[in-house]
Amino acid sequence: MPVVYERCCGLDVHKQRITACLIVPDAAGQPTKHLRHFGTMTAQLLDLADWLAAQQVTHVAMESTGVYWKPVYHVLEGTCTVRLVNAQHVKAVPGRKTDLKDCEWLADLLRHGLVRGSFVPVPAQRELRDLTRYRLAPMD
Repeated sequence: MPVVYERCCGLDVHKQRITACLIVPDAAGQPTKHLRHFGTMTAQLLDLADWLAAQQVTHVAMESTGVYWKPVYHVLEGTCTVRLVNAQHVKAVPGRKTDLKDCEWLADLLRHGLVRGSFVPVPAQRELRDLTRYRLAPMD
């Protein structure tokens, strides 16, 4: 299968932890996987962004689980192309499911151009949506 993105990363995002699988070519041009864990606080998300920038990653894919993807997306959107993918579209073969396998699967799919990103509005539209949601929230 042809490689579309040589330097890419798959992220498995949870409430308190992010598991990342980075695929980059080694000195011989062969794909090499690097796995790391990051926390979800701002400083740790910035560490993730720095790590991806140091490896010259161009594309990142992560599942849209709950609202946990939002801070990660906000930190990474200016540094590389971030694809927010529907978890149902990238479901792996049933069986043993781990964070490491999930992020590796996402990275492999992204590497070969097999994931389609969900619609994420531009920052100005996201801010307006947040404001209207805040204003329409019932006051108790």
